[in-house]
Amino acid sequence: MAERDLDAAIAVTRFGLGAKPGEIAAARVDPRGFLLAQIRRDGADQPQPGAATAQQRLAEFRDYQKDRQAAKSDPMSEANDPVKVAQKLLRTETAVDFTTRARLGATTDASFRERWTLFWANHFTVSATKLQIATVVGPYEQEAIRPHVFGRFEDLLVAAETHPAMLLYLDQAQSVGPDSQLVALMKSGAGRGQGLRDPQAARLSGLNENLAREILELHTLGVDGGYTQEDVTEFARAMTGLSVGGLRDRDQLGAPIFRSIAHEPGARTVLGRRYPAGGQGQTAAILADLAAHPSTARFVCTKLARHFVADAPPPSLVARLEQTWTSSGGDLARVAEALVRAPEAWTPEPAKFKTPYEFMISAWRSVGGAPRDISVLAPTLNAMGQKPFSPPSPKGWPDETAAWASPASVVARMAWSQSFADRAIGDRDPVQLANDALGVRLSPRTATAIARAESRAEALALMLMSPEFQRR
Repeated sequence: MAERDLDAAIAVTRFGLGAKPGEIAAARVDPRGFLLAQIRRDGADQPQPGAATAQQRLAEFRDYQKDRQAAKSDPMSEANDPVKVAQKLLRTETAVDFTTRARLGATTDASFRERWTLFWANHFTVSATKLQIATVVGPYEQEAIRPHVFGRFEDLLVAAETHPAMLLYLDQAQSVGPDSQLVALMKSGAGRGQGLRDPQAARLSGLNENLAREILELHTLGVDGGYTQEDVTEFARAMTGLSVGGLRDRDQLGAPIFRSIAHEPGARTVLGRRYPAGGQGQTAAILADLAAHPSTARFVCTKLARHFVADAPPPSLVARLEQTWTSSGGDLARVAEALVRAPEAWTPEPAKFKTPYEFMISAWRSVGGAPRDISVLAPTLNAMGQKPFSPPSPKGWPDETAAWASPASVVARMAWSQSFADRAIGDRDPVQLANDALGVRLSPRTATAIARAESRAEALALMLMSPEFQRR
């Protein structure tokens, strides 16, 4: 019985996003079955069903740009102030995207499914560090990530890399083959007669390797996966032509498109394999081979084990996941099942330290609540170093404890916990909330501190800042 109690607590607090009242008790019947039931082939839950698409958002962004251009003659116009335009966009679009995602995390009955999804969104990071990208991070997650998280890795890879948000974030939309028809036309002067703008003025002056490098280094093989700089360059040449529709593309404005005129002609050789000339098909063939590469299985399975279990994951767990990945052809539902069934994932010691986002979501879950708007999320996440939708680089948010356990971050957590507890506790029993949130993971020392607290709010804040709650 005691083992099942512990497994129930681990299922909800380690694999999931924290326990809602009554959730650990529900998981106790069959902790592994509780998690396996959350794996579904049709993908993850959508925070905003029927929300605007990335294509619609990008078309809207172009309208903002045109309005700003038209308003330049009016120095008092809000449309002429890029900061005010950015604030408006963030308030009306990105803020809603992030808040609805957080509300889903706080309220879902399938928080393992949501944690699994957040892992992949971070693996294929698109960051709102650019104004244009900020408007499409939410649609990117809904269109490219969530439908594919329990499908084939190859399908997820293709969906992520060819989505307009990724093409814009890593500057692929600007990449042009040096020997492409477009460059030849511009050099001859014929392009201007056909209505083509000077590629230098449009920043379409040459090859951009950003996306190719990040696919190899961060999304598939890993930095030690055996590729060379020549592989990066060749892959970048193969991807030229992948772009996003502009004003001249009419109904394809904001959509992913392939511009054959910008594609570098000829065969390419990547990782020793030759890919014949074939336009857009070159990219598809290379991505398929990268998805099936042994280094990809090893690299991604190590990241999964690190995220769910420990900063230095057990080699046996990585090997177990890697074997399932390889034998199933990158079937992510099978890999998720292997993770749930792996004995190494159920060790009693909580080895992972929650990120600020995980901490706040688990706090809301512990009281059965949810954030109402961005104003209760952004200031605290900013103070803790995890600005909404804004990882500092294509590597995404770090998973290791050292990145989040700095004194300043812990102080910010403490201040937020006190404020949150004041608002959330009401007349509820903090002892019961602690038992619901942690189950048998609640230590006698923490339980005593909660029971002896001078107020209900102080007791809840003590629970939120306890080692058991901070770790999973």
